[in-house]
Amino acid sequence: MTNQQLDQLVYQAVFGDQNEKQTARYQIWQQAIAKNIIPASINDFYLARGKEKLPLDFTVPAINVRGMAYNTARAAFQAAKKLQVGAIIFEIARSEIGYTAQRPQEYVSVISAAALREGWSGPLFIQGDHFQAKAAKTGVPKKGEIETIKKLIKEAIEAGFYNIDIDMSTLVNLDQADEIAQQTPNAKYSLELTKWTRSLEPQGVTVSLGGEIGHIGGKNSTVTDFTAFMDQYNQGLSQNMIGMSKISVQTGTHHGGVVLPDGSLADVNVDFSILRDISQIARDKYQMGGAVQHGASTLPDEFFAQFAKSEAIEVHLATGFQNIIMDHQAFPKDLLKKIYAWLDQAKKDEKGQDQSEEQFHYKLRKKAWGQFKKQVWDLPAKVQKPIRQALVKRFTFMFKQLNVVNTQKLVTKQVKPVVIDKTKADFVPQQEQQPEVKGLAD
Repeated sequence: MTNQQLDQLVYQAVFGDQNEKQTARYQIWQQAIAKNIIPASINDFYLARGKEKLPLDFTVPAINVRGMAYNTARAAFQAAKKLQVGAIIFEIARSEIGYTAQRPQEYVSVISAAALREGWSGPLFIQGDHFQAKAAKTGVPKKGEIETIKKLIKEAIEAGFYNIDIDMSTLVNLDQADEIAQQTPNAKYSLELTKWTRSLEPQGVTVSLGGEIGHIGGKNSTVTDFTAFMDQYNQGLSQNMIGMSKISVQTGTHHGGVVLPDGSLADVNVDFSILRDISQIARDKYQMGGAVQHGASTLPDEFFAQFAKSEAIEVHLATGFQNIIMDHQAFPKDLLKKIYAWLDQAKKDEKGQDQSEEQFHYKLRKKAWGQFKKQVWDLPAKVQKPIRQALVKRFTFMFKQLNVVNTQKLVTKQVKPVVIDKTKADFVPQQEQQPEVKGLAD
């Protein structure tokens, strides 16, 4: 198949009618498997890190692909192939699935096609990010939230998401006096979703699960928070049931950064000692991979090498790549004006009373990806190419700073992907839109 034919196939997988989508997604899956691009769980890799069988000086990038998805993923794989990067995750949050209009099955097809297009191969780590519950009141999820997340987990696993971040940090009850009581609802519902996930796993697959102890943008996490959560969580696991491979913590960052009235980003104070301390006890006491950093992509460049030095197992990156696309000189200014005009009307209820226009547009423009999805895909090659090249440059920088260069052999030694037997009938598209869920992603 030529590059042009593959480009047409992935376009059909996204924008075709139901039958065309089904056919295209099945063909992409077949071709990806034939080229050793196999959806996989990073669980064994992280547990090996937990036992210190792997170096401690690299941090796995988890990349949220929101818009211009095929080109963004192609850029990441182009940089990854050149640098022999195998430790890389592609992810999408529960909220992003809604506002970017990318259901799990479509997402796996697009990421797989991008890997094919760039000639990258290996275990393909695709992750559900922030599968998060909204609270009805402190410590209590809204009615139906847990069942909704269970349905999403089922859909995600069937699509090939073998890495899922359970985020019940929204249920942490800070009104309680001690950390054990604060973390009790978090542990309770994280445990329920863990058991549900384990019941759905394909034969031979152990989904890598992450938890979250600190709401991003809230108070900084502590070792006491972590042990209070983990001890309760582990006590509830059934005999021989595998628990979590990592834990997300709060170190002082905010998703997307803190936007000043002029649209610029405020300086951020990140406490890297939190990552180091929790990662160490995660390995020593629980044999987990370590701590995870969220809200990082808009940090100053000099911060990124610190994640690896602090022994963080994973870092989540999103808004910075979105900014490269939307702020690039090649991105059509008239399209950006249409995006902002749409936000002014469709999302006006989400504008803060004291927000400037620049703050509002910067904060909310991520929610326009689904509305303008086809317009962005249809941009001419002369627009797409320079933006993709800018993304390649940024991914190359990130991979070097996070010290994941030459990790392909490390990954393939620890991770043995299982090829799931699928037929064309398994690729009937799900409902392609869902009501928007306000939630977190960098």
